[in-house]
Amino acid sequence: MNDLVGLKVGGVPEHFNLPWKLAIEDGKFREVGLRLHWEDMGGGTGQMIRGLEQKSLDVAVLLTEGITKAILQGLDAKIIQVYVTSPLRWGIHVPYKSDIKKVADLKDGTYAISRSGSGSQLMAYVLADQQGWPTDNLKFNVIGDVYGGLWALENNEAQAFLWEKYTTHPYTEQKKCRYIDEVVTPWPCFCIAVRTDIYEKHFDKLKEMCEVVNQKAEEMKTMENIIDVISWRYNLRSSHVQSWLEETDWNYKGIEYPLAFEKTVRYLKKLGLITEEESTDFREKLF
Repeated sequence: MNDLVGLKVGGVPEHFNLPWKLAIEDGKFREVGLRLHWEDMGGGTGQMIRGLEQKSLDVAVLLTEGITKAILQGLDAKIIQVYVTSPLRWGIHVPYKSDIKKVADLKDGTYAISRSGSGSQLMAYVLADQQGWPTDNLKFNVIGDVYGGLWALENNEAQAFLWEKYTTHPYTEQKKCRYIDEVVTPWPCFCIAVRTDIYEKHFDKLKEMCEVVNQKAEEMKTMENIIDVISWRYNLRSSHVQSWLEETDWNYKGIEYPLAFEKTVRYLKKLGLITEEESTDFREKLF
């Protein structure tokens, strides 16, 4: 098995990526000649973009809006597939003991974000746009990961923290923060991206990698005990896992979603997060 192609893959330590973990544990990637080293990325999309830049990662499973923005602004990478086709539901979290009751109360607040360019930052722009607030008034506090976000809320270093709502639910039960609403991405939430040099060198193997994880996701969706497995692995209530599974779909057939990226680019441009020049020929740059 010395001829296996080794790849370093990064993704958030969340339930969305269980198909990768199961496929690795079941030896499915080895069957197609791949040796994957998975690394949990608690810092989210911003951390993975740095990993691709610094070549500490070959492949990343990251947010559609984050990787689109990064590539259009010069990251030397390609998107090889939409991974999760359903949108991401970002919980809007506030300090537990604060007087903040509704989204309107956050208009001039500071948002805790994991990193510059991360989903937690980009979705703050989406939220502001949806609420009709001027996006150039947004203020941010970079906190690294979910634990930094909770700390920022508890210590009044931020008034809001956006993170996937099921992941953060245990912390709301522990009264470390309070959930007041959600903001939903206007596009499929996760993509698989790869450094351009790896893309050019191992294109066929990368396609096989995607096929393996897509198939595992499809199997997982109907596994008899999957709710118990996810609940145990990710410390989530069974009722929440069931709701999440009903809301979530992966790209089982490896379908292309060009219109999703058109929408993403249009939104990033509207929010002033990319320029007109950066958005030119975006399909050629992204894929």
